[in-house]
Parts: sequence; C-alpha cells; structure tokens
Amino acid sequence: MNKSTILLTGGTGSFGKAFIAHLLSKKSFKGTIRIYSRDEFKQNALADEYKNEKRLRFFIGDVRDLPRLNLAASGCDVVVHAAALKQVPIIEYNPFEAVKTNILGTQNIIDTAIFNNVKRVVLISSDKAVSPVNLYGATKMVAEKIFVDANSTVGSRKIKFGVVRYGNVAGSRGSVVPLFIKQAEDNVLTITDNRMTRFWITLDEGVALVIKALESMSGGEIFIPKIPSVKVTDLAAAIAPKAKVKIVGIRPGEKIHESLISQDEARHTWSMGRYFVIMPEFDFDRRLQKIKTGKKLNEGYYYSSDNNDAWLNIAQIKKMLHDLDLNG
Repeated sequence: MNKSTILLTGGTGSFGKAFIAHLLSKKSFKGTIRIYSRDEFKQNALADEYKNEKRLRFFIGDVRDLPRLNLAASGCDVVVHAAALKQVPIIEYNPFEAVKTNILGTQNIIDTAIFNNVKRVVLISSDKAVSPVNLYGATKMVAEKIFVDANSTVGSRKIKFGVVRYGNVAGSRGSVVPLFIKQAEDNVLTITDNRMTRFWITLDEGVALVIKALESMSGGEIFIPKIPSVKVTDLAAAIAPKAKVKIVGIRPGEKIHESLISQDEARHTWSMGRYFVIMPEFDFDRRLQKIKTGKKLNEGYYYSSDNNDAWLNIAQIKKMLHDLDLNG
C-alpha cells in the first residue's frame, strides 16, 4: 500500500475523506490517491484543504462513464469503490438511477479493473445488502454478488476483488445523527419506531477494515467488522435528553433491525478476532487461501443489530459524539 497508486471512487464522500486523511497522515505512504467523483465543488473544497499535497490527484467523473474510468484507473495498483447512491427514500422514488450507479457503475469498476490489470479492488457495501427490503439494499446485494463473482472472470491476471460490509457510520452525511442535532434546535426529535436498532461504526474503523481487506484478501471474501449496536431511542437521548420524541412511523423500505450476516451466509463464515470473513461458495481457480486461524460460525448463527453482544449505552454514545466533534 505504501507505494501504491490508488483510485478512490466517491472520494469526496464521508468515507473517502476519512480514507484520504488516514493515508496522508502516514509519512510512509509514498503513493498517489486519485480522487474520482462527479461533484467539482466538493473536489475544489478538498483540493483547497490539501493545498500543495503532491500525493493527491483529482478526477471529475461518474462511475457510469466507463471510458473516463478507464483513463482514471490507468496505471493503478488499487481501486477502492465507495461511490454509490445511498439515500433510501430518494432511491425508492428514483429506482433506475440507483441501478445505473450502484449496479451498472459497479460493473464498470470491475471491467476497468480487469482492463487495467489492477491488483486489488475493494467494494464498500452496507448491512442493507443482507436480506434487502429496499432498493438501495437490493442494488448493494447485486453489487456484492458481481464483485465476488468477478474473481472468476480475471483469467490468469493477478487481480483480486473483495468486499467490505458494515453498518451505519457515526455522523456521516445523511445519517440520523446530523438530523437529530438539527432537530434538537426545535426541541423535537422524530423517530420512525421506538424499537429500532442499528449497527454503529466510526469512519476510522471502516477505513481500518478496508485497509485490512486490501492487505489480506485472496479474492471473493466479504469482510465484516464486529461492531456495537445502538438503540435509536438511546441515540436521541444522548443528543437531546430534554427534547420531545415524536414517533412518525416506519418509512418505505426501512427495517426495524439490520443484519450483517444472514443464517445462510453463516454456513461459510469465519470469526477472525475483531472481524468476520464470509468466504465465497466457489473457489475461483483454487486460489483461495485456507483459513488457518479463526473459528467457523455455528449452523443457524446470524448477526443482527438486535441480537448483538455489544451495545453502546447513552454515556458511551455521548463520548463517541464528543470525540467526533458532532455534539459539542
């Protein structure tokens, strides 16, 4: 990684900026990050933030545009694919746009990685890809499937495709935290259902798992962090303990609880210390390394935000928000 040329799609998003900050903070990183996104305003703001940083390159482009991707990926060693349409209600109303970006755009990433003989490629996925009930989750499920199967199409090339799947990112753009903070100004927070739970991960933890996947994958694995759950009611209490809570009903395509590993996936999943690895059901050209450490999950296991062993209480949520500088 230290001397790699990296193409980062969705590079101006929450994950992208955290990934960039992490690598640039390391003097040992002598490579280059190509930031690929379609919003020139955000690219300009990021360029201003990192003035005179010679390890960054900025590429305006859309993952729907294969010729542009081919140019951006030329000479790259690594691709981290974080670009996606993610807002559930908007996607429910604009389904074809989500398919074009999240599925066809992911297919373009696969094609350009093979065309340019990129060594390692990682897709950033979501807990919503597990047993999906909304279109966002369904597009991410398909993106995962074609990414895993891409390992069977590379022939003799030394290309590895893998997936990182995790839950809600604390404080990311579009998450409930900024919404609650804004609503707290009027002293009324809206919750769709008071039973609701979610997995919770910080951006730094997400970045660390992506780097772990890039360094250790054989091709075809799905990496999943072991992360705590939160009750949305506890999150509301941590942000605005004196605010009135208004229950507004579940939105279209919303779950009460999220899952990171289904029972069917557990049959070929291994616990590896601080994370899980879902192994592909097909051994692509017998390239997969045997898992020599870790423990295979028991039949019938599933990893859901309501059956988790780890939970954040209100005090821990407050500390996390304070550390993220989101709640004063």
